[in-house]
Amino acid sequence: MSAPAAVHSNWASLVHPNGDPIRLNHQDFVAIDRDRDATYDPIYRPQALYNRVINGFQANNEAFLLQEVATNLPIYRPDAGPTDFHLHLPPGGFQLVLVTSGLFTFDYDGLLHHVGPGALILQSAIVHRQSSYSWSGLPTDANLKTAQTVVPDPLSMGYSGKFIEAFITEPTTFPNPTVVHSDEIDEAETPRLAWSHPFHDRPPAASFWFQDPLSLDALYRPLPDGIVKSPMPAHVRDLAIVAPSGHLVVGHIIATDPRGQSLLPKGTAGAADITGLGKGEVVVYRVIRGTAEFKDGAGKRFELAMGDSITAGKNAATLVGLGENTQLLRLGLLKGMDDLRRWTTAQRDEIDGLAGRIVTRTEARPQRTQGRPVGFLYE
Repeated sequence: MSAPAAVHSNWASLVHPNGDPIRLNHQDFVAIDRDRDATYDPIYRPQALYNRVINGFQANNEAFLLQEVATNLPIYRPDAGPTDFHLHLPPGGFQLVLVTSGLFTFDYDGLLHHVGPGALILQSAIVHRQSSYSWSGLPTDANLKTAQTVVPDPLSMGYSGKFIEAFITEPTTFPNPTVVHSDEIDEAETPRLAWSHPFHDRPPAASFWFQDPLSLDALYRPLPDGIVKSPMPAHVRDLAIVAPSGHLVVGHIIATDPRGQSLLPKGTAGAADITGLGKGEVVVYRVIRGTAEFKDGAGKRFELAMGDSITAGKNAATLVGLGENTQLLRLGLLKGMDDLRRWTTAQRDEIDGLAGRIVTRTEARPQRTQGRPVGFLYE
């Protein structure tokens, strides 16, 4: 038996996670993570500082991790720079990226994506590389305090790159294989490749998803009166991630304009469909800017400010108020997550060890800016 054949013969035990079932916390619980208590750590790469929503993660049975990622070193340093070509394999293939400041360039499956504040990406177990990012030159303390937004504007684009990221479970517990190491990349050929591998664990119909913040499906629509109190009219952007996530997560941004200004890009299709705002066995909120007020089941009210997060059971906390110039991310975790399993340590280590050998097919694109959709080789 040849070496490649020997590798493939063992893949049946690796294609899907075979560890403990993932269980959302279906109790009435409320966990708050305050920005004032946040720590920023270079967990995976020296140029990126990670601020984890750790209280919510632990209270929800470590089923779903939300974190802020802040670039903090210039790209030209030898210990920073572009990443290698790699992929993340969380259960269900779920990984969300929402850019909140600066600029990034990503290679996804051979297609080039230049993204800024408000860009939304479901990476969905796609081979990718972060090839560039902006850096403001500010010292770390000042860099971490720059304003964030999901509405593109010249000022926010000039800051260091930051994004909010979410995974089902936590990256050290699932495979993150490197497909092509940095020193092996052929810049004329490797970034043009689309890739295929069998380990994505995506639910049926799940797929890569990119939403431009100025696209028609991303325009804000007015929230019906009486839902929340706010000094400025509240609007909603549907992130449209239910189908591409495989019906694992629903996502929205609830926002208000600054007083006397019209900042949010708005549509003219009438009031927002609020059905999705009632969905989620567990709900995660993150204040990107401004303030938001919540009420728990006992009627106690509490306010969240920029950088604060709340993770709560289905009916354990209700959004009741928004300040002006506020942008609030809402992610509802759906019942399908309870059908997923975690990777075992042995599976994780074996897939990471296989590295680029997990790739079963590649295809070069004629152009890196157009062509078939990301993930077409998974079909």
